[in-house]
Amino acid sequence: MGMVEDKIKALKDRRNRILAMGGEKAISKHKEKGKLTARERLDYLFDSGTFREIDMFVEHRCVNFDMTQVDIPADGVVTGHGKIDGRPVFAYAQDFTSRAGSLGEMQAKKICKVMDLALKAGVPFVGLNDSGGARIQEGVDALSGYGQIFYRNSVASGVIPQLSAIMGPTAGGAVYSPAMTDWIFMVKDTSYMFITGPEVIKSVTGEEISFEALGGAMAHNKKSGVAHFACESDQDALDHIQTMLSYLPSNNMEEPPVVDTGDDPSRMDASLDKLIPDNPNQSYDMKEVIRSIVDNGDFFEPHRYFAENIIVALARLNGRSIGIIANQPKELAGCLDVDASDKATRFIRFCDAFNIPLLTIADVPGYLPGSQQEWGGIIRHGAKLLWCYSEATVPKLLLVTRKDYGGSYLAMCSKDLGADMAFAWPTAEIAVMGAEGAANIIHRREINGADDSAAKRREKIEEYEELFSNPYCAASRGYIDAVIVPSETRPRLIDALEVMCAKRELRPPKKHGNIPM
Repeated sequence: MGMVEDKIKALKDRRNRILAMGGEKAISKHKEKGKLTARERLDYLFDSGTFREIDMFVEHRCVNFDMTQVDIPADGVVTGHGKIDGRPVFAYAQDFTSRAGSLGEMQAKKICKVMDLALKAGVPFVGLNDSGGARIQEGVDALSGYGQIFYRNSVASGVIPQLSAIMGPTAGGAVYSPAMTDWIFMVKDTSYMFITGPEVIKSVTGEEISFEALGGAMAHNKKSGVAHFACESDQDALDHIQTMLSYLPSNNMEEPPVVDTGDDPSRMDASLDKLIPDNPNQSYDMKEVIRSIVDNGDFFEPHRYFAENIIVALARLNGRSIGIIANQPKELAGCLDVDASDKATRFIRFCDAFNIPLLTIADVPGYLPGSQQEWGGIIRHGAKLLWCYSEATVPKLLLVTRKDYGGSYLAMCSKDLGADMAFAWPTAEIAVMGAEGAANIIHRREINGADDSAAKRREKIEEYEELFSNPYCAASRGYIDAVIVPSETRPRLIDALEVMCAKRELRPPKKHGNIPM
């Protein structure tokens, strides 16, 4: 065998050693938990045969604690690029079988390199997290590594989509990079996130809690709102990432992809004409409205379990990506509260950053009353909604289906906050407040002074309803552009989106505003 062949063989041997990751024992232990390996995850995520690994031969440089004797294949993370649905994407996958995927100086450098390349190339970045945290033997170098990643998350935010899958432990400093990305996908039963683990909590506060209850997928999807998706398996999480990317442009200078969905843009739906109950206090499912309007009834819903009184979703109208924000009358009567305001705000800002038009569907009686909401800062949180709708320059469509009262009318993208086209169903009630409350305030003396105050109250409530519990007062002032038959909603919204899709709108030059956080 010649010298060149020897060198090629040596390369292949070296490669194969690294491809073996943490070895058979570590891999089988990993798989027993129902998890894919880092390399299997990347193979599943990317189009077949397109993943190209870089920095395979990177090694750690730690000399303390006998680390010179420790070999960590690929330094515990696989990095590279490939194609998802034919479009380029950079990614990393931490390898738990190699020293628990712990992050040290060189692993961080590998991750930073692909982040830098993704930003230069203007393509999305996906992180698959599965790590025991900072490599303690490397001390402050490991902390510095996290810091360098956080800095890049911030710089890339709003320029390229950043997606994080939590596919194992993610604790301490490791949780902050996912938290700075756009979307977090967790896997039920095999992934968790927390700043301090159950052992530390027990030693400091005496509280006993399991890993899953403290920081599992449902804890962060339902209670904290830190994560956006709770997935059934590694494969399910990777499927979700592929679906999310299908709605997004590769970067902030591009438009989202237009897809032929095969759904007739002029399709009407007679069932919408019967959807709103006669009794204004009765609820209905806003998801039925969304299903009826969007292409093929398909929508992709982040934060499904968090602040369920508001719905956020990605969908398509005649093949164009849209972001939907809709009150859900089935939960808390569709009232806005602290969590709903936060959930909608972040979604609106994401869509605005990536040129995704917004459709707001309003049926909102007001902000949720009560001392807990006031002390929880509903003024500050509610103000975020007013802020981000005003800030957004993408096409903004509004549909009012029923109640749209007071400050919450403004918070759901009223004309004054920049709705380009506002539509209302004939069942819409656009007013400062509900008829009962309004009549009690306006006609208090008259009602209290009447012989039959109950009859007088009913009379005044009906009088107010006649005047304001309809869309026509707002339409007569131009705050609503058209009152439409519910069954016509889809074609009207599509026509509005088509005419507004090339919208250009500028804001005064500034470094950035100071959003009420």
